[in-house]
Amino acid sequence: MSPCAPPLTARREEGSGPVALLTCCRGRGSFRRAHGLGEAGRAAAPSATAAPAAAASSLPPSVPPPPPPPPAQRRLYPFHPRDSERRREGMAGVSGGAPRLPGALCLAACLHLALGRDAGAQWTLEKYSHQPRILGSDAIQKVVANTDISEMWQNDLRPILIERYPGSPGNYFVRQHIKHRLQRLKAGWEIEEDTFQRYTPYGYQTFSNIISTLDPSAKRHLVLACHYDSKFFGQQWQERVFVGATDSAVPCAMILELARALDNKLQLIKTSSTSRPDLSLQLIFFDGEEAFVRWSPSDSLYGSKHLAQKMVSTPHPPGSTTNQLQGIDLLVLLDLIGAPNPVFPNYFPNTTRWFQRLQAIEQKLHNMNLLKNHLVEGQYFHSTLHRGLVEDDHIPFLLRGVPVLHLIPSPFPAVWHTMEDTEENLDKTTIDNLNKILQVFVLEYLNL
Repeated sequence: MSPCAPPLTARREEGSGPVALLTCCRGRGSFRRAHGLGEAGRAAAPSATAAPAAAASSLPPSVPPPPPPPPAQRRLYPFHPRDSERRREGMAGVSGGAPRLPGALCLAACLHLALGRDAGAQWTLEKYSHQPRILGSDAIQKVVANTDISEMWQNDLRPILIERYPGSPGNYFVRQHIKHRLQRLKAGWEIEEDTFQRYTPYGYQTFSNIISTLDPSAKRHLVLACHYDSKFFGQQWQERVFVGATDSAVPCAMILELARALDNKLQLIKTSSTSRPDLSLQLIFFDGEEAFVRWSPSDSLYGSKHLAQKMVSTPHPPGSTTNQLQGIDLLVLLDLIGAPNPVFPNYFPNTTRWFQRLQAIEQKLHNMNLLKNHLVEGQYFHSTLHRGLVEDDHIPFLLRGVPVLHLIPSPFPAVWHTMEDTEENLDKTTIDNLNKILQVFVLEYLNL
């Protein structure tokens, strides 16, 4: 680590939701402080005085939010075209600069090593040498035959396409819907609600993460995650309702469909076998990803910040010196999925081999004619290494050393944070293709 660390170079867009964050390889301390992390990686206690005094009340639907920013300041799209070009080229806002590794990634790599050394347990290092069990053509055919986009659309997705900001009736309904869809499966998911309160621009609000684990006794877990809340727009859109189809109703439905389609296979995780690693699957649905007013370190990622701190403080296995975060092999975060022609870049060099598995699976399915309306030149997963970060629910985990595979397209869908992010603007074929790729990836990772 460099002893001279100038302030973090960061650029956040107006609005809320996943926000581009361009960093250099320095400024680690300021990045950590901005995300509520002390020098030891502990989350700082929320300060009520830091929030606006005028926002001390709760957030009932009848209370209008503060007025929106003036039109000249409001940005409905994540990047100006030029900013997007510089971002893809890996320039930290400086034209002609050399590509730099994100500072947060440098920090995460150091934390990886520190966690491994402090743990004193060999199993925490097994994730780095873990190998997938590659599926043959017959097994892939069975996976494709079991997934059903129509069933997912009707039974998983449409119930989620409602207003569901934290604390709203829709948020409660969707939370119960997710739990019900998992509880009915034969695999026997153990479901936990992580409920807590945090101070927001509207006073204290209650949030509930959903954590669903196949085998909690397993030491290691592959984690699939998304957020189930929607952005709060209040009355500024003249009673129109924001349902966040890509953001992130579709990712929620994709994970639920994966659990259903692979139900019989996933039951095998609980059977003892010396040929498989001590590895299970965990599904996390975050609450409070979106900002209530405007994206900032204090108004965003409520659920993921709380859960990451809780997991790093929880011994795993029980009574040991290791913790639940060290038990995460890989965090696969899905967001902003469902628009046609998505491009997913590789965000993190340390998980490149898993990104390459997604590429290989996509190519294999294409060669087997199992992907619809899919062209080689329209490949979803691009080899380009994205030299920038997108602020999303993975950040609190990344900063604590968890390997991350971030499945979010770049550029963002054109409907991002607009009232056009609806079912009508989703591309069913693309979602179906991505379902197949993700399901094969999970089976291979779990050696099933």
